[in-house]
Amino acid sequence: MRRITKAVFPVAGLGTRFLPATKASPKEMMPVVDKPLIQYAVEEAASAGITHMIFITGRNKRAIEDHFDKAYELETELELRHRTELLEQVQSITPRGINCIYIRQTEALGLGHAVLCAAPVVGEEPFAVLLADDLIDADVPVMKQMVDRATATDCAMIGVMNVPPADTALYGIVETGPMTERAAPITRIVEKPKTGTTPSTLAVIGRYVLTPRLFHHLRTLPPGAGGEIQLTDGIARLLTEQRILAYAFEGRRYDCGSKLGYLEATVDFGLKHPDLAEDFAAFLRRRGEASHR
Repeated sequence: MRRITKAVFPVAGLGTRFLPATKASPKEMMPVVDKPLIQYAVEEAASAGITHMIFITGRNKRAIEDHFDKAYELETELELRHRTELLEQVQSITPRGINCIYIRQTEALGLGHAVLCAAPVVGEEPFAVLLADDLIDADVPVMKQMVDRATATDCAMIGVMNVPPADTALYGIVETGPMTERAAPITRIVEKPKTGTTPSTLAVIGRYVLTPRLFHHLRTLPPGAGGEIQLTDGIARLLTEQRILAYAFEGRRYDCGSKLGYLEATVDFGLKHPDLAEDFAAFLRRRGEASHR
């Protein structure tokens, strides 16, 4: 597999589960402590050596472009006030050597369609897909784990994790051969199967390393679940031609597309924050003690 230098970030969704907070602001810009979700995803991609960040955007997503753009007025003000540490943080939002590309998805036709919108920029290269809703805390960033493994095995790869059997209807689910060193060949993939219709509990999480052949299948797919072009259906077709591995990544995933998952991430990341951890932990202890009185 050629070196992977391009990552696709589908960020055109409406974020309806977080209304009214997302009425005028993208859900991907919701902060976990002091960084928005999309920045965590971009930093993860950059850690894997990816240099071209392709954002598939929609209406009301301008804040994402502004976030990764240079803020001359803000930087000048911080420099005049000698706020060196804050200035460095602002300047490091976009890692060095990174190129940000923005493509508008004019119709909400599904995740598969969003990925297809990136085809003119990706061209005939393997590429990554990251969903910012899935925030993953890992010692080695998950996309780096996957890119290294995909390069070593010369295979496309999908990040997976086990979920309770009752939750399989909420995810794309893969069935696989035997797992070796966290990876296994996928034998079947299905989008949100009815409970009890698959023996597998391996759910697809928002991390993918894919080959450009996928675009051919996405172009010719009929609408799937919800009347949308499903990425899972495109991968199912790709599976008839190419070996694809499921990768059980190392790390803790937070579903920041849900309010509970977002709150869990905020607490856990707050307890790890170098400036906040001690005081925040003390606050939580006081709250716990007060609730038991």
